Amino acid sequence: MTASPLEAVRTYEVRTYGCQMNVHDSERLSGMLEQAGYLPVAEGDNPDVLVFNTCAVRENADNKLYGNLSHLVPVKARHPGMQIAVGGCLAQKDQAEILRRAPNVDVVFGTHNLGSLPVLLERARIEHEAQVEIRDSLVDFPSVLPAKREAAYAAWVSVSVGCNNSCTYCIVPSLRGGERDRRPGDILAEVGMLVQQGVLEITLLGQNVNAYGVEFGDRQAFSRLLRACGTVEGLERVRFTSPHPHDFTDDVIAAMAETDNVMPQLHMPLQSGSDAILRAMRRSYRQDRYLGLLDKVRAAIPDAAITTDIIVGFPGETEEDFEQTMHVVREARFAGAYTFIYSPRPGTPAATMPDQVPYDVKHARYRRLVDVANAIVWEENTARIGSTVEVLVALGEGRKDAARDRVSGRGPDNRLVHVAIDPSHPLPRPGDVVTAEITQAAPYHLIADRVLHVRRTRAGDASEVPAAPATGSGVSLGMPAIRVGSA
Repeated sequence: MTASPLEAVRTYEVRTYGCQMNVHDSERLSGMLEQAGYLPVAEGDNPDVLVFNTCAVRENADNKLYGNLSHLVPVKARHPGMQIAVGGCLAQKDQAEILRRAPNVDVVFGTHNLGSLPVLLERARIEHEAQVEIRDSLVDFPSVLPAKREAAYAAWVSVSVGCNNSCTYCIVPSLRGGERDRRPGDILAEVGMLVQQGVLEITLLGQNVNAYGVEFGDRQAFSRLLRACGTVEGLERVRFTSPHPHDFTDDVIAAMAETDNVMPQLHMPLQSGSDAILRAMRRSYRQDRYLGLLDKVRAAIPDAAITTDIIVGFPGETEEDFEQTMHVVREARFAGAYTFIYSPRPGTPAATMPDQVPYDVKHARYRRLVDVANAIVWEENTARIGSTVEVLVALGEGRKDAARDRVSGRGPDNRLVHVAIDPSHPLPRPGDVVTAEITQAAPYHLIADRVLHVRRTRAGDASEVPAAPATGSGVSLGMPAIRVGSA
């Protein structure tokens, strides 16, 4: 769709909720809309097309969506021609129910048909009728679609979609389907293209990323992929998320340790430290296996920063079960954690399990967990004072304070670092790399006020080119912050 000379160019905004996969999907949605002739809406203006890329996993996701949609009724009434589209996991789950509850929606599309959005919007405009398109399975990988990235220095690269696991608390497999793997050559071609554009850091993305290769029968496909990324000239940093402990094998650890541009950082979801609860969750590992994996990683990569996910108050969790989780946290000494109070998700087996834990008990355990985990993170961060770190300056991290200007970014271990602006060095831009000494520590970040060197990069050059207004996704498209106590 291209606007005629007499037709005003339409604007768009994408609002993103949920996981990194949704953030990556939103890059594709933005890319397709711009390819179809839409422009990002200016800050403070109302867009002609507002897209909600939804999540069905986060607590009260449906209430938040329908609340937002109801608030838009008078906005849409004041702006004739405005369209609202709802996609993502909640759209895949609720389908036509969205139109029943929110008749002001113009388009509903699922997780398997992102590429249909521009056509559905145009059809809704011409026919003056809401459009619903939900496919049951993936036809084409979203990676074939155009993408608009907010950051010139970092990019997501999808290696697979879907999941073959059946965790009792998770609805994702029923919404995104079973695992589908991209061919290694396609992945590496995308990586090479991104590096040519100036990207320094990629994150390999999959619902269960280290199970990559299961579809074409290569159990070592993921470690081979990591090693292959190590041969891409100009690619400085490689990360991946999220792995599953069951599929985390020795060849992956070796590839991480032996591939220079694979970063010493690992996000390894725990969920619970209790064998009984892990069994009820259908998590196919136990406490000993999990801690043994961390020992292997640290033996091979001594400076690895390991982060995790933990659910508190899963049905049937006793005080003894919770103490087993606390034991693992103390033993593992995580560099950060996403911690969640369990809440039932309709459509999951866990939602109807007996022995649901009372909220006040869950909340009290959650606070105890966060207090212990925060203390460990602060100790681990404090131990880095005096060390030297290379910080990739990030878009959207902002400056630490006004009294003493600092830029922010991520070290190789993905810790957030606020770096002083030193007049004796060039001003760091997003995508530049600053070598500095850590001078202070806090639970969620490090401070480096002693700058040793600023390396200008092609990505930094690109950040100086005037950019289009942000897509309004509400989620940074750079590397995600890992914070203890996030609910």
